This record gives sequence, C-alpha cells and structure tokens, in this order.
Amino acid sequence: MTKEKIGLRSTDALLIVDLQLDFFAGGKLAVPRAEEVIPVVNDLVDEARKSGTQIIVSRDWHPPDHMSFTAQGGDWPQHCVRGTKGAEFHPALRLPPGALFVSKAKRAEREQYSDFDGTSLAEELRRRAIDRVFIVGLAEDFCVKSSAIDAARLGFETHVLRAATRPVTPEGGEKARTEMCAAGVTVIEPSCFPYDVDHISRT
Repeated sequence: MTKEKIGLRSTDALLIVDLQLDFFAGGKLAVPRAEEVIPVVNDLVDEARKSGTQIIVSRDWHPPDHMSFTAQGGDWPQHCVRGTKGAEFHPALRLPPGALFVSKAKRAEREQYSDFDGTSLAEELRRRAIDRVFIVGLAEDFCVKSSAIDAARLGFETHVLRAATRPVTPEGGEKARTEMCAAGVTVIEPSCFPYDVDHISRT
C-alpha cells in the first residue's frame, strides 16, 4: 500500500476519532469496512510523529444507561461502555507516547457526537498554537462529521481524510460530506494522495 502523506507540520493536529472495538467487526455497533482505516491511520500517525504534529485520540466513554441506547429510548445498541472490552481501542492502532486523549458522552443524560462538545479540546489546541486539524476515524456520518463541523466553526482549518474514515451507511456518508463541505471543511479524497495541503490552502 502506498503510504499516505499529507504534509503535516508542528502546528497541526491529527484527530483520531473513536477507533474502539465496538465499532469494528464483531462489535456492538460495527461500521462496515472499518478495519480498512487502521493501516491508513497508522501511516498518518507515523508521519505525525516525524513532523511533530500533535496526535489526539477520542473515545466514546458511555455509562451503561446512556440516553443514546435503545433501552433508554435512544437510537443505538449499548456500545463503548466505559470499562468494557468494546470501549477499548483497536489493538492494531499504534498510539505513540505524547498523544492526548478526549473522552466524551460520559454523562447518561447528554449525547456528544463531537469531540469539541463539552470538552476542553478547542482550548487545548489554541494553547498549543494549532491552526489546522486533520480528522480520521469512525464514523464518518456521525462523530467524524460533527467533530469536523465544530472544528471549522471554531476557526480551525479542517480537513477530513476519506481514506481513513468509513460511514455507517453510504447514503449517510454522502450526506455527511455535503454538510461538511458546506461548513467549510475540506474533504480529501483518497485519489488526492500525496496531498499538498499548503498548495490547496493557498488556491
């Protein structure tokens, strides 16, 4: 496989969204073809380490009675309950020392799709003088989309890498990409690698 390169720099953040076992094959809420993103994300992690890019890793960290679960009247089967196997990160994901972790949806009465909703992530990025955010992970039409739209709204130059995300449904993915682009997010197609972000940003 060709290594994915996006020209990361030290003022960028690579945001890895919810690569937890419940979203992979055999999990409580498996996303189709989710396994395909792991080697791509690992390549990007390698690039980020070499360029001094801040790596941020988010996770759903639900209580067992979270409002999003069907038993509580929500839309989803119980998943990513804190302390369970399904809430663990995929074992093939290579997370380096120095990564920052964001836990969301920790309160039973509050849904949080976005990594920026009710967390201090935006403040932490600003404190580190980060101006561009590259988002990968699961699922494209829910937490990736919501995180990307919030990042753009908060003033960060925001990119989503399609090679490193998958939607719950193809229709949901198409709708998510339309919504992200409308919000000012750049959706990078797999065919665009190697990707000259600086060139694209100036045009």
